[in-house]
Amino acid sequence: MKARAQRSGLTTVMTRRIDGFEELTDAVHGAQIDVLQLERGRLRGHLTHIIVDGMPLSVGAFSIGVRTRGVLSDDRVTIGMLTGRTNRVTHWSHEMQPGDVLVIPPGDALDERYHGGASYAAVSLDQTDIASIFGTERRLLELGSAPKTHYRADLHGGEFVLRRLREVVSRLEDTRSVWSTDAAAFWKRSIIEIMTASILSNEPADEDDTAMLSARRIVSKVENYLDACGSRPVHISEICCEVHVSRRTLHRAFHDAIGIGPVAFLRCRRLCSVHSVLRNSDPAATTIADVALDQGFPNPGRFSGYYHQLFDEYPSETLENFAVSTAARNYLTKGGTVLWPR
Repeated sequence: MKARAQRSGLTTVMTRRIDGFEELTDAVHGAQIDVLQLERGRLRGHLTHIIVDGMPLSVGAFSIGVRTRGVLSDDRVTIGMLTGRTNRVTHWSHEMQPGDVLVIPPGDALDERYHGGASYAAVSLDQTDIASIFGTERRLLELGSAPKTHYRADLHGGEFVLRRLREVVSRLEDTRSVWSTDAAAFWKRSIIEIMTASILSNEPADEDDTAMLSARRIVSKVENYLDACGSRPVHISEICCEVHVSRRTLHRAFHDAIGIGPVAFLRCRRLCSVHSVLRNSDPAATTIADVALDQGFPNPGRFSGYYHQLFDEYPSETLENFAVSTAARNYLTKGGTVLWPR
């Protein structure tokens, strides 16, 4: 992976193009999250990871709706901001608007549903950062000690925050910049101030209604069970027995929580498993029909139709792309501009 190194406080700036949902697993610096594509099309976008005076900053954008789950950090507080969207975005039970902030304590799980393309920014803070920067702000000193919290952006203040964040990231990506240790420390504080502006100006958002929270608990139980099952296909009847709900209740919970029925969700999950296998397999040693059958698709024609409908390409096209090296797929380009909302 090609990286650009700056001297003194600004350690690294790494930017790469992404061309599949699998490459969003490290959307936040240092994290490894589970990503599932749920909307039709070829996912495209970019990721940029920057280290500013020891603080990780990640910004990125992607074009297709996905589902993401996982722990961002076991020992750092993560502050994430939605910077743009083309459709609805939910984090746990919270409807997210551009400029909204989510604070996730160490070890807490992320649970997101993007119904279209989106862009974001995230920083990871350790307790030393929090103590040194927020010494006079009692509410901010408690970041990470309370459960994950959603803060809504003020209508006009949110626009200012997004504009300011765009300016700062653009400056950080400028290869001509020369940074001293003092300058890096200043920009670190500036970034944190921008990312926490909504926390200081607003109270935490109200929790959504009980029905939505109950739906998300059901969906979370289902996904935890699917994770435990590994790569094997799981039938809807098996899930109902395991979670102890009727098909009607399961169907309502999935639609309320992530906007898609459980049968369609399971199909997308199995198709994503096939996609990941094919994009990393040698065409000379792999049979598409066998991979599809392993994931519960007995009819090759119907499977191919489902696959093309989700990924906008046929299984054979994905398999043929094996010839593209990992280095080429992860090619870093400075020409990719942050896809901020305009």
